[in-house]
Parts: sequence; C-alpha cells; structure tokens
Amino acid sequence: MSDELEAAGALATAGLVAAQTEGAAAHRGGSHGGPCANCGATLTGAFCQACGQAAHVHRSLLHLSEEVLHGVLHFDAKGWRTLPLLLFRPGLLTRRYIDGQRMRHVSPLALFLFTVFLMFFVFSLTTSLPTTSIDASADGRAELQEGLKEADAAVKRAAAELERVRPRAEGVSEAEAELADARIEQSAARIALQAFDTAASAAASAAPAAASAAPVSPAPSDHWIQFRGKPINTGHPGLDAAIRRAIDNPELTLYKLKNTAYKFSFMLVPISLPFLWLMFFWRRGIAVYDHAVFVLYSLSFMSLLFIVIALLSVTRVSAAIPAMLLLLLPPLHMAMQLRETYHLGLFSTLWRTLALLTVSAIVFALFLLFIVAVTMS
Repeated sequence: MSDELEAAGALATAGLVAAQTEGAAAHRGGSHGGPCANCGATLTGAFCQACGQAAHVHRSLLHLSEEVLHGVLHFDAKGWRTLPLLLFRPGLLTRRYIDGQRMRHVSPLALFLFTVFLMFFVFSLTTSLPTTSIDASADGRAELQEGLKEADAAVKRAAAELERVRPRAEGVSEAEAELADARIEQSAARIALQAFDTAASAAASAAPAAASAAPVSPAPSDHWIQFRGKPINTGHPGLDAAIRRAIDNPELTLYKLKNTAYKFSFMLVPISLPFLWLMFFWRRGIAVYDHAVFVLYSLSFMSLLFIVIALLSVTRVSAAIPAMLLLLLPPLHMAMQLRETYHLGLFSTLWRTLALLTVSAIVFALFLLFIVAVTMS
C-alpha cells in the first residue's frame, strides 16, 4: 500500500513541476516564418496563431537546460528580483503578488517547488546514506525479491504497451522510453538482490565460531515485539510487523521517511491553511488564496534556511551558529511577512507571530504523523 501512496505523491509533485515549467516555457518567443512545427499553420509572428506554440524551436542540450531553469524559476530576471524580497521583505513580496503585481516575481508555487527540490537535493549530499539498505534477514531478502518481481512485471507491461502502439506509429517514442526506464529499474533490483546474497554469504563465513556458544534469545512472535527487553503488542499484526522492521533497521526506516517526506512536501500547504484562516476569519477582504500565497512563500524561505543550515553542518563552524539561525530567523521572518502582508499593527503582529509559531509546530507534527503513516502502511 505504501508503494502506491508514495508513487501518487511523486506523481502529484512531478505534475506540479511540469505544469509550472510548461506554463512558463510555452510563452517564450523566437524567430518566425514558414509552417508551425506543431500544427502546420502558417506563421505570422513569434507565436503560432492557431495553437500558440513558439515559432522558433531550439534543439540543443544547452537550451534545454536553460528552459528548465527558466520554466521553474525564471532566473533570467524574475528570480533575482524575487529572492531578495523573499529574504528581506517577505510581506511586501506576498502583498504584491496578492494584489496582482506578478510579472516581475516568481509565482509562490514555482518558488516553493524549486526550493523544496533543492533542499532535499542538498540533504542527500550532506547527510550520510544508510550503511545497510536492507536488514540481513529473511524479511530483507523477501523485500528485495518482491521489488524484483515488481520490476519484472513493469518490464512486461511496458513491452506489451510498446507492441500495442507500434502499429499505429503514435506514442512509440514514449513507450520505448517507458520500457527503457523499466529495464533500468529491473537491472537495479537484480543487482541489489545479488549484492544482498553476496554480503549475507560473506557475513556468514566471517562470523566468529564463538558466536555459536552465545545464548540465543527466543525470536519474538508476530504479535509480541521485544523493544529494550519489553514486549510491544499493538493488536494489529501489520502494524507490529512494520514496527519490527523499523526497530531492526532504523537507518532504512529513516531513509524511507526522508524519501516520503520529499514526495509529499506539498501536503504542508493544505495542512497549514485552516490554522492560518482561523487567525483572520473575522477580517473582511482576506481570502483563502491570500493565505495560500503567504504559506508558499513562507515555506520557500524555510527551505532556503534549512539548506543553509545543512551546508553549515558540514563545515567547521560552531554548532551554535546553525542553532541560533534556526531559533531567531523563523519568528523574525514570520513577523515581517505577517505585518506587511496583512497590514497589521505591532500588537497584532506579535500575537499572530506567537500563534503562527505554535501553528507551525502543530503542522509539522501532523505532517510527521502523515509521513509515518504512509511509510509504515
């Protein structure tokens, strides 16, 4: 069940990125003349009047990379106008976007997606990967075997789809790409299983003979899990098995939690909105849309802050510096953003900042519970 949920989360995030990228890149112009490459209509300007595609179509890897950056964050101009405001005048940035001044700034959704992806990319570089990806047990090997079976099934489905679309000559390239990806996943799963067997065999041959004389504790039953010498019985066999896997291999569990958090990071927005609405529901002229813009820009700043802290953690700076940044910057940024976004006075800003800090802790706790539930299911 968790595999399907994680795939849905990844698909939703990828869909949001694709929508932002395509929406921005589709409006870029170029040279014109001749028929449109998309629909064949005669071109009379920088864009096709029939379908809207740009007249000039680039075919270089360098331009493809530039299109990705432009589509996600408009780094040619918008990014450099947006980031300073996000750091030092977040309320002004939020207010301008709400009021419709949007051509000069990156949209809050695009900025949020970019900073979240960048944050998890930096985390993957600055944190150590699990030393053991799968516990050396029958359950670990069974999990790898199950992954290989799923990869084999994916290859069969992709091959069948390719055979289905080949006679029509439509969608062949997409089907071939899907088959290639499925075969890569299949090879990776097969290599992982072989590596597991090799490592398990080496560990068994290197085990000291004295280990056989050590007292062997009885294996826990399916419904009674031993944790620090005390039994745990939830009454739910599936949950008991998930807890056992987490206790037996905490590094793998942490890795899965981080991966799931990355895929479902967008859930922070709908979780936050009801709490922020409660802080302003009696004030006229403030829509839920305004709160969504506020939350997206605020989360973008927090992602950048976590990136800085992660980078500082791998340097020789004192551990007190990241701690001070994490303690001081969030409430200061929240207060600045609240005051200018909603035109608040000093007292209203202070109590709402304290309330927002509490809300942030609640939202983070709810998000963690959601991530744990998805990972352990």
